[in-house]
Amino acid sequence: MLLGAEFSFALATVFVKLITSSSKVPAIELSFFRFAAGFVLVAVYVAATGKTLVPANKKFVVLRSLFNTFAVIFFFMGIQFSTVTKVNILNMTYPLFVFLLAPFINREKTTPAYYLYLLLTMVGVYFVVVPDASGIIGSGINPGDMLGLASGIVAGFAITTLREARKYDESYIILFYLMAFGTVVNLTFAAPFFVVPRGTVLAYCIAATALSVLGQLFITAGYRYINAADGALVSTSRILFAILMGAIILSEAVTVRIISGGVMILVSLVSVGGVAGMARRAIFPIDQKFAAETQSTRIKIKDERNVSSGDREIKMG
Repeated sequence: MLLGAEFSFALATVFVKLITSSSKVPAIELSFFRFAAGFVLVAVYVAATGKTLVPANKKFVVLRSLFNTFAVIFFFMGIQFSTVTKVNILNMTYPLFVFLLAPFINREKTTPAYYLYLLLTMVGVYFVVVPDASGIIGSGINPGDMLGLASGIVAGFAITTLREARKYDESYIILFYLMAFGTVVNLTFAAPFFVVPRGTVLAYCIAATALSVLGQLFITAGYRYINAADGALVSTSRILFAILMGAIILSEAVTVRIISGGVMILVSLVSVGGVAGMARRAIFPIDQKFAAETQSTRIKIKDERNVSSGDREIKMG
């Protein structure tokens, strides 16, 4: 599921770039379409099944919605002002931030060596962002690249809070509030600049929206049975997808500096999890400890709700 999510996200960014480079439709509008379509889809599912929309843990559902919304906004705007290749590479720094945040949010163990990998990642970011070797000052850093990096940092928070949210609530609850919150926020920002897409641009908008929603569904469901760090490692496949799609479909320039920076970031991510461990967990992604913890938490919540419901019935009687 996570591999499918990253392929969908990478291909969606190709359509976002095609739209923003050939029309006046801004990236924030495309982000709005993504969340609005997701909200309609999840709302229909909830209405058809009659399931509850009361979250067991409101805190992490809210945090997941907040961080993911702004991670997507930064990501889409980065694509508008930079290239698919560079922004995807910079966004994929988020696993390093997942590793750094996991001990504090997910209570997962980490090691001091991760800080060395973070340093290597930052060197890689420098190579990707700075277009030449003249240094940062006067080097003409693209604002889109900075947005891409910001999306990676915020996405690190989004993934760690997703993992906690999945311990207490089903995917549809998390997605419902995420899509609702994202729709409102994006509409607020997009309204003053809204452009009605037509013709080929409309077709591209539909494709970008469908792929983005599909990727979101895959990543939300995929993190149910895999821990935050391992899932983040599997997701690094998007770096390869983005480089290939950017070069083949959009004819983007892939320089030695960009490739070098991308390799540094990729090596850092793979080194943290270990090549062998990453391959094994990619094939057998079920984290038994996490699955057991999730099941135990949900059984406890279900029992508490049943007791609460029984108390209300007794009082009514």
